[in-house]
Amino acid sequence: MSNHAHRADVYARITAEIAAAVEAGAGDWRMPWHHDGAAAARPINVASAKPYRGINIVALWSAALARGYSAGLWGTYRQWQALGAQVRKRERATTVVLWKPVDVQERADSGDEDIARGRGMFARAFSVFNVAQVEGYAVEPAQTLAASERLAHAETFIANLKVRTAFGGDRAFYRPSDDTIRMPPFAAFDDAVSFYGVWLHENGHASGAQHRLDRDLAHAYTSAGYAFEEVIVELLSGMVLADLGLAHRPRPDHSAYVASWLTKCRARHLLSNHQHQIM
Repeated sequence: MSNHAHRADVYARITAEIAAAVEAGAGDWRMPWHHDGAAAARPINVASAKPYRGINIVALWSAALARGYSAGLWGTYRQWQALGAQVRKRERATTVVLWKPVDVQERADSGDEDIARGRGMFARAFSVFNVAQVEGYAVEPAQTLAASERLAHAETFIANLKVRTAFGGDRAFYRPSDDTIRMPPFAAFDDAVSFYGVWLHENGHASGAQHRLDRDLAHAYTSAGYAFEEVIVELLSGMVLADLGLAHRPRPDHSAYVASWLTKCRARHLLSNHQHQIM
């Protein structure tokens, strides 16, 4: 199988698993990157103790929500085995992908002897299992932060993003023309978590500015571009909220694009072309 075909197969497998989980969870309006508890933190690899990255976070969150896993600890069959644990029979694995840099060769147009060398990326799929699928492994109790500390941590994180925010009015939005976020005042929100969730969402839009990640914000709010921009921002803000230890529930005004998100995920070429924007 060629590298291109292999990547396409990996994308298809992960996309299918995410789509199935979203279909299973969309009815009660709790998407996998919005729930509370241990599984809301970034998924961790049991062998390296490092958090998974990029689309793997979404794939593992989706699997955890769909199957009712309460912890975000994952590993391959061999990784669990090396720790003295055993994956139970007939347990279904979840697919993740590891990107590794590789040397590539390309023949120059001038002749067969001229070889141009460079660096490329190779995608390799792995099958992982949640700690709830194994026997013989005890999960350490999760340490939680006091609410006041979490909020202070969020304030510090957002301040370090250095995106100007103007408070006032009754709308929350990011305006690329002056690189400024508009936010209602803190007192207008039902609770502190909602306030930080919306603020981080708008900072997610700001991440697409030309001098940052350079997404096409000029067309982001057309009928075709809005859903995909919202996908990027919700994934980004959900990951940040998870890292900050904040509970996060969906904003009701996002209900209109849930179906579009599933459509975009199924459009394999679109996921492939834009995956670098959320990795």
